[in-house]
Amino acid sequence: MCQACRRQTLDGKWQKIGSNMSTEKTVGLQALLAIMEKLRNPETGCPWDLAQRFDTLVPFTIEEAFEVAEVIEHHDLSHLPDELGDLLFQVVFYCQLGKEQGLFDFATVVERISAKLIRRHPHVFGAMQDEFAANGAKSELNTQALNAAWENAKALERQQKQLFSVLDDIPQALPALTRSLKIQKRVAKVGFDWPNLAPVVAKIHEEIDEVMVEARLLESDPETYLSKVKDEMGDLLFAVVNLARHLGVDPESALRQGNHKFEQRFRGVEALADASGKSMEAHSLEELDGYWDQVKARLKAAHKE
Repeated sequence: MCQACRRQTLDGKWQKIGSNMSTEKTVGLQALLAIMEKLRNPETGCPWDLAQRFDTLVPFTIEEAFEVAEVIEHHDLSHLPDELGDLLFQVVFYCQLGKEQGLFDFATVVERISAKLIRRHPHVFGAMQDEFAANGAKSELNTQALNAAWENAKALERQQKQLFSVLDDIPQALPALTRSLKIQKRVAKVGFDWPNLAPVVAKIHEEIDEVMVEARLLESDPETYLSKVKDEMGDLLFAVVNLARHLGVDPESALRQGNHKFEQRFRGVEALADASGKSMEAHSLEELDGYWDQVKARLKAAHKE
């Protein structure tokens, strides 16, 4: 199918799907695209925006995505539209750069994600609609069929991109914990996984032992054993991510929560140290541990209330 025909076909489907979108919202989106274009105007635009390239925007995109995650995890949903707007601006910025270079534009991005969603949801838009309706949306049969259809669609996309391993299209730039989780999920889908928690936990203990073997040798020969400790620590962290996966816990989210908990408690320790009239450094570790226990107990009591 030629590009024009493909777009016409997709536009017909999308028009049907998006018929409830108000003109006002569409105009608002066009206004955002126009603002972006003006920011990049070589004569009257913003110097900072004009200086940006695809690669220079990447750190900002990652930061904005994490800010979206943060407001959701903190249940600060009143600020979610602002953070989603910042993230959307990143998408619009990339589209403007693509348009300027004749590569793609916002319409191309919308077309491709629309086509992908339609392709990956045959139970809603395609051949499986009648079967899905007959079996009931939440039936076990439908769940199995949908998972199979999803994996088949992904496999076809990988084949079209000439990717032949289930691991080929996992982005290298993902945060390490997230990438570990994604790797483990992919290999589990083709049967490379432990059936229960026991071997998962045993693997963690095994990796801790291996870390300690190298750690004991580290002091005698740092240059030789530091790389070995690092290697074993990587295996240990990977094993911990696997435990999180088996428990249904997102490791990045769990670690962010752990970081937040530690920060909250440590700030409380700092406050108690300051109230004592002595600097943190002037306290013994035993005194600081005592403050820590006080703060921990106070926060737990407040949480129960």
